[in-house]
Amino acid sequence: MKILYFYPENPLHKTQGNNARALALLEYFKTRNIETDFVGVATNIFTEKEIDKLKEEKLISNGYLLPIFIRKKNKLKYFFYQSLPNRITRKIGLFDRTRIGHFEAFNNVLKENEYDVVLISYVYWSRLIKKSPNLKNSRLIIDTHDFLTSQFQKKKKFQLGRFFQKEIEILSAFDKILVISPEEKYVFSQFVDKEIALATHALPSKNNSKTESKYDLIYVASDNEHNIAAVNWFFENVYPLLSKSIKIAVIGKISQYVGEFENVEKISFIENLDTAYQQSKIALCPMLSGTGVKIKVIEALSFGIPVVCNERGIDGLSNKTNNGCLVTNDPNEFAEYIHKLLNDEDFYAQISSEATSFFNNFHSLEANYKLLDKVFGL
Repeated sequence: MKILYFYPENPLHKTQGNNARALALLEYFKTRNIETDFVGVATNIFTEKEIDKLKEEKLISNGYLLPIFIRKKNKLKYFFYQSLPNRITRKIGLFDRTRIGHFEAFNNVLKENEYDVVLISYVYWSRLIKKSPNLKNSRLIIDTHDFLTSQFQKKKKFQLGRFFQKEIEILSAFDKILVISPEEKYVFSQFVDKEIALATHALPSKNNSKTESKYDLIYVASDNEHNIAAVNWFFENVYPLLSKSIKIAVIGKISQYVGEFENVEKISFIENLDTAYQQSKIALCPMLSGTGVKIKVIEALSFGIPVVCNERGIDGLSNKTNNGCLVTNDPNEFAEYIHKLLNDEDFYAQISSEATSFFNNFHSLEANYKLLDKVFGL
């Protein structure tokens, strides 16, 4: 089998949950000896050098990058070729992240190769294959990653019916739809007459790899608007209630939004995220908004690390209780959970055991790979 996999960012940047999802799929393809070509979008930090690293790790056979389009330097071209046509046809621009040159570059790859499957990440990028003359007999699969209509609800000119209808219309153009959470599967299955497969995020179990703790709390996140709101809520409402002897690690792009605190170590990038988890006692996921599975929660559970989170932190999990997560929207209770985990060894052992059991039952490689085998017809 030969697959063309489009994912816009660098899967090797593991401090973002979406990248971890993409990397997990590449590792699955590798274990199944699926020949995989990869297409990303070039940026100042995603270059041919990173494509070479993916090849070195034997995760891909060939790699391509769609050209950089800098809107500020191409204002007229963007207006006449993208913005104005969208206004005339009343297209919802938020659903389309392709830029001038992307469709042509992607279709050059399709033209020069034959693929059994073309896998597109995100509804945003579906236009890459729309009305393409070069698809041949490829099966089209989309990995949704998220329910986008919900993500757009605070945007100007948002109209629920119009936006949801557009998302369903895009999904219906694919042969199969890959979703990461049971909630997404339920919603989409009510409106799309195509196969919808649940393949949640899976990782190797690492609960036996814990080392001596360096951090009491670990918070890993990118810098999207939901995570920015979450980290602000935590440091404004929960942090003042915590003992200042507690050592906290904030890892990823979110660290630039955290002030200077004596007991907080900020790490914008880390080569091996596993090392940080191995040295941590508790994971934080103070999410107030956003949809879909929180990859950082699953990553923590794979190490048997208890998670303290808000209600949004358990979105997408098959079980909402006895899963290794302590859930509250109340800052005082959030802080109390942290203190109890750090000070009560029996309580910590109980929640850690629940984390390990839940992870093994629902997010192990073995369970998830069986589902993916069915998706890709293996």
